[in-house]
Amino acid sequence: MDYSNLLEALNENSMDGWSSFLGAQLIEYYSSINHGDYPRWKTAVENLPFISDASVNLNSDIVIVGLESECTNEQQSVIKEQLKNLMPWRKGPFNLFGIDIDSEWRSNLKWNRLIDQIKPLENRMVLDIGCGNGYYGWRMLGANAKYVVGMDPTLLFIMQFSSFKKYLPDAKIDIIPLGVQDLPKSQLNFDTVFSMGVIYHRRDPLEHMTQLMNCLNPGGELVLETLVIESGEREALYPDGRYSKMRNVWSIPSCSLLTQWAEDVGFINVRIVDVTKTHTEEQRQTDWMKFESLSDFLDKDDKSKTVEGYPAPTRAILLAGKP
Repeated sequence: MDYSNLLEALNENSMDGWSSFLGAQLIEYYSSINHGDYPRWKTAVENLPFISDASVNLNSDIVIVGLESECTNEQQSVIKEQLKNLMPWRKGPFNLFGIDIDSEWRSNLKWNRLIDQIKPLENRMVLDIGCGNGYYGWRMLGANAKYVVGMDPTLLFIMQFSSFKKYLPDAKIDIIPLGVQDLPKSQLNFDTVFSMGVIYHRRDPLEHMTQLMNCLNPGGELVLETLVIESGEREALYPDGRYSKMRNVWSIPSCSLLTQWAEDVGFINVRIVDVTKTHTEEQRQTDWMKFESLSDFLDKDDKSKTVEGYPAPTRAILLAGKP
C-alpha cells in the first residue's frame, strides 16, 4: 500500500508530527500481518485487471468506478470473481465496471440523512474514524473534500477499499488500517471529523469524545452517529452480554445524555439532527453478504425488540463544533 500522498497531505496541513509517527506505524503494521485470509484477499486485489482512465461518479447513491463499456467481457468476469473473494461487503452500494455490489447496508440512506445538515465539505481535511470499506469516504470526496483520511482496523475492509483505489490511485483518499486507540496524543488539524457507529463500542464514551475533540481544528465540526435509546431522560442502556447479537456494546445513550457527553468535553452548538429506526430495507442480507443481518437480530414475534429483549436499533446523528 502506498501512503506517500497521505503523508504528504498531512505534512502540508500542519500534521507533520503525526505523519512521521504514522509512517512508522504503517511500516510495522504491513510487515507483521498475521491474518490467515490476507494472502487470499491480497491476491484478489492484485488479480484485478489493469484498466486505465476509469469513469467515476461519487455523487450518486451508488459509488461508481468504471463503466461496463470500459472493459471487456473477460475483464468484467475476472473483476466479479475477485470482488466475490472479498465478501462479505457490509457497506455500499458500489459498482465497479458494471458490477453491482449490493452491500448489507444501504449506506446511501444514512449519507442522505446527514449531508445537507453538516457544514459543506469542500476543501476541508476530513477524518473518518471507523470508516469501514470507505463508502462514506468516497462520498465525502465527491463532496469535494480536500483529503479524506479513513481509519479502520478491519483488514478485509482495507482490501475492499484497495480494490477501488487501484483504479483511482491519485484520489485524495486513504484508509489507515488502525483503530481509534492508535490516534496520537498530539493535537491534529482536521476540519471535519466523522465517528459513525463507534462510540457504543468504546468503554469510556467521554474519552472517545475527548479524542474526537483533539482531532479537530478550532471551528471544526464533529459528525457523530450512534445507537440511542428513546428516552427524555439523561440515561443509558448498558447491555448485559450482546446487543442485537453485537459484541462489545458498552453503553447506548439517550439523545439527552449523548448531548451532555459532547458538552461535558467542551463541544459547542451541540444538536441532534436525525433520529431514525433501523429497518430491514436499510440493513439486510444480500448475495454479497450472506451472513445474518438485521432480521436475524430482532425478536421474531416482536420486531420492536432485539433477540436479547432490548429495544430494537435506533440511530441518531449528532453535530457539534469545537470552540
